[in-house]
Amino acid sequence: MKISPLADFHKENRARFVESEGWSLPAHFGDPGAEYDAVRSAAGWLDLADRGILSIAGPDSVEWLQGMLSNDVEVLDPGEGIPAAVLNIQGKIVADVRVFRTKDAFLVDLHEPLLATVLEHLNRYLIADEVEIADLSAELAVISLQGPAAETALSALLEGHSLPAGELGHEEVECAGERLRAVRATHTGEPGFDLVAARARVAAMAGLPQARRIPWVGSEARETLRIEAGIPRYGVDMDADTLLLETSLDDAVSFTKGCYLGQETVERIHSRGHVNRKLVGLVAEEDTVPAPGDPVLVDESPVGRITSAVASPRFGCPIALGYVHRDHIAPGSAVLIGHGDEKIVASVRALPF
Repeated sequence: MKISPLADFHKENRARFVESEGWSLPAHFGDPGAEYDAVRSAAGWLDLADRGILSIAGPDSVEWLQGMLSNDVEVLDPGEGIPAAVLNIQGKIVADVRVFRTKDAFLVDLHEPLLATVLEHLNRYLIADEVEIADLSAELAVISLQGPAAETALSALLEGHSLPAGELGHEEVECAGERLRAVRATHTGEPGFDLVAARARVAAMAGLPQARRIPWVGSEARETLRIEAGIPRYGVDMDADTLLLETSLDDAVSFTKGCYLGQETVERIHSRGHVNRKLVGLVAEEDTVPAPGDPVLVDESPVGRITSAVASPRFGCPIALGYVHRDHIAPGSAVLIGHGDEKIVASVRALPF
């Protein structure tokens, strides 16, 4: 079982841990509701130790990476970033990633449990290219500050360093004498910043007096925030059998760039104008929270299934993410969700909610 470099720090803060996908990370710090409120009203820290970082460098790195990802990396200047997906030849998702261009390389951020699969996939297509792929996951760790007060709080912590302006913009900053990379990114629907720092130093950063004033947020509250923001999670809302255009990751694909792995399927679907199913939001009109795998029904016939669901503090009712047949994805479409012997009345919403 893998643990965060902040594991001992979290134990001192009364963390209750949960094991998932080979990682032990905090589920909460005593009050998931208060952690949720902190992110919505001010700011909260997230431990993203289960992120992996790859460095891709070399004379052919731009051209090669352009052929491996769904989005256009050629347009990036140093300090800019984009969401993208690694696809197989059938256009199905191997991993969703974030790509950051630096002066000398590209950094690819992804869900760490997918790291071995992605490395095997990338190396399979690395033939005569002058490209070096390095796994930096053992050296680096990611924490994130999320919430409407995140920028103000982080500016104070970073001793006046300027912060990147555009989404997924990034730059090197300094904290307590340590160099790290700040990335403007949201995991919650609220403004936020990821900090990519030396794994050996992240606990010292978390222990700084300015940092300690901000509460930590466990996976329970983070999951609620994620679903409310309509952000799909690999292994939950999408997997290796999911087509990219079935998800809500519309900003992870370019329809104007050159050829890339899986492009033929993506372009065929794009030219056709639709996929057969689409990830949508669903809002329940009753108090019962659906469960992953529950069928979405129209006239008693299944037209989809639930992937994630939560009782939403923000909307005051249960909400869910799920795949629904294209005939029923129009916002406002009435559906039922089968939950055991119960039928939950619900309606479709576009994502994000």
